[in-house]
Amino acid sequence: MRDTLLIALFAFLGAAAAGVLGACVLLLIRRRSLIAHLTVVAGVGVTAMLAGTLAVAQAMFLSGHDLSVVTTVVAMAAVVSLATALLLGRWVAARSHALALAARSFGDGGDFTSPDGPATAELAAVSRELEATSARLAESRERERALETSRRELVAWISHDLRTPLAGMRAMAEALEDGVAADPDRYLRQIRMEVERLNGMVGDLFELSRIHAGTLTLSLARMSLYDLVGDALSGADALAREHGVTLVGEQVEGVPVEVDGREMSRVLGNLLVNAIRRTPADGTVAVTAERSPNGVVLSVTDGCGGIPEEDLPRVFDTGWRGTHARTPPAGAGLGLAIVRGIVEAHQGRATVRNVPGGCRFEVVLPAAAS
Repeated sequence: MRDTLLIALFAFLGAAAAGVLGACVLLLIRRRSLIAHLTVVAGVGVTAMLAGTLAVAQAMFLSGHDLSVVTTVVAMAAVVSLATALLLGRWVAARSHALALAARSFGDGGDFTSPDGPATAELAAVSRELEATSARLAESRERERALETSRRELVAWISHDLRTPLAGMRAMAEALEDGVAADPDRYLRQIRMEVERLNGMVGDLFELSRIHAGTLTLSLARMSLYDLVGDALSGADALAREHGVTLVGEQVEGVPVEVDGREMSRVLGNLLVNAIRRTPADGTVAVTAERSPNGVVLSVTDGCGGIPEEDLPRVFDTGWRGTHARTPPAGAGLGLAIVRGIVEAHQGRATVRNVPGGCRFEVVLPAAAS
């Protein structure tokens, strides 16, 4: 037993010396390639075996012949170990290089495609993560392109919508200044109307900027949907009568919700104004509010004839006004974007779908706690 412990002790001391030396070498070459690291690791293993063997042989006073035999065996093991380490290192390095080249493609704006061929579990996991990252980057680039397109359209439409009333007000102001206005009071009323319209556009831009910046502050209060819808219908009644449109709000349940009354009134107002302007005379705009398994559903159904299927995903985008909404009364294309921003700030969602004769805008809000 004592001899076994001594052999173990001498072998451990020899192997430990080789291990310490190998650790120092690994520390010095820590920035080198994986091939060098694997070679050092294989060399440390063989050197540790040789050092332990030599230490035990010296302590046990083995013959020179036995020592040479042991040394030859260890040397052959070293050659095989180093060759295996070099092959493994070259294979892993080649796979890593292929992975780096593939990763460079999606860094330059392309899509990542995992290199063909077998790989270690770690490199395969890296490939999967890079594929997932590439997919997220592609989605982000697509959203960025869509937002940039919306911004360009918004700037173009806002510029057009601002230029038209400003040119009209300038002409009317010059006519009043020169004293050539046939009906000064009518000119003044028209100027006031244009100023109110411009003020509304500026207010929409300010509201949208707060939504995009995440600075929209909500003052939540418990209220009934019946009161909320009733106030919105009363506010839109004059516009509906002007356009010859009938407002219907019979299917409205008195479901309690916790919302910002002012902001939700703006949501309903925007939806109603949008529906009234696009519903032909003698048409109907219907408002419903009911409880559903997902919360509370507010809907506004118009008689616009429907929205092209390819345009439905863009309805709530900033600046979208449809293909037939290029005239100033259609606004700057901000109303529905504001609707979506306010609803999402309430942890809800806004959707649109076509129905026979028109389209139906739905706002889903969380139900108030009982």
